[in-house]
Amino acid sequence: MQIETLKVFTDLVELENFSLAAERNFITQSAVSQQIRGLEERFNRRLLERVRGRRDVKLTPAGEIFYREARSVLSAYDHLQESLRSVVGKIGGTVKVSTVYSVGLHELPAKVREFMKKFPAAKIDLEYSRTTRVVRDVLTGVVELGVLAFPEPRRGLTIAHMPENRMVLITPPDHKFAGRKSLRTRDLEGEDFVHFERDVPTRKAVDRIFKENGVEVKKVAEFDNIETIKRAVEVGFGLSILPEPSVRDAGRAGLLSVVPLVEDHWTRSVGVIYRSDRQLSLAAKKFVSLLTDQ
Repeated sequence: MQIETLKVFTDLVELENFSLAAERNFITQSAVSQQIRGLEERFNRRLLERVRGRRDVKLTPAGEIFYREARSVLSAYDHLQESLRSVVGKIGGTVKVSTVYSVGLHELPAKVREFMKKFPAAKIDLEYSRTTRVVRDVLTGVVELGVLAFPEPRRGLTIAHMPENRMVLITPPDHKFAGRKSLRTRDLEGEDFVHFERDVPTRKAVDRIFKENGVEVKKVAEFDNIETIKRAVEVGFGLSILPEPSVRDAGRAGLLSVVPLVEDHWTRSVGVIYRSDRQLSLAAKKFVSLLTDQ
């Protein structure tokens, strides 16, 4: 049995999909199936069950135990590699990072490129997900780091804060607010708005600021994806408030009008989260340092 087989197994459990596990490990779905059958034959236990009518899988009771111990073996192997690299001061290995779309698409690419240039022997494995999934994956050890907007303190997690973003108003190019140099919160009273869904931290922050300022807007749509929100505003659904980095290019291209909001409370905190009880790899430490550099 090879360490790569354990990784294929744990990836399959975490991704809950054969094709995704195959893609992550650069092998075929058939190879994934063969490796799983090999594990089951070796230990004479059924580890996984397919969900009838779907491609998803679930763990058997024996599989639960095997998954837990396989994660421990992989963690120990990673620690072994890290210890050997530290002897010669080499920064290498893979840092698994989960992030939300609004941060990952518009703020992390430049940082990842900078990191890879500085440490060519290291790799950033970046995944996109919703906030609740990012937190869960960090806590369960599926990923080493999570990058979130409005990170909330939570037992067992450490937060390393990144530079804050300004939140800005976006409008269609022909809206009455388009081209304004700035606006105040009270100017938005009664306007049609396109929002994030209610469980998204940025939406919660926007709702809170509106409430604190006694401003009511008209909700016309809710989406879970920042790109969909931008497109909805572009075609005239209404206005929205988003982090400035995520709308910079659309503003420059004239697809949207980007209007600053003058009050100090229109800022978005961003942070890196990781488990407090685990020692970060050298590569992860370097990436966190790069992200949090003011």
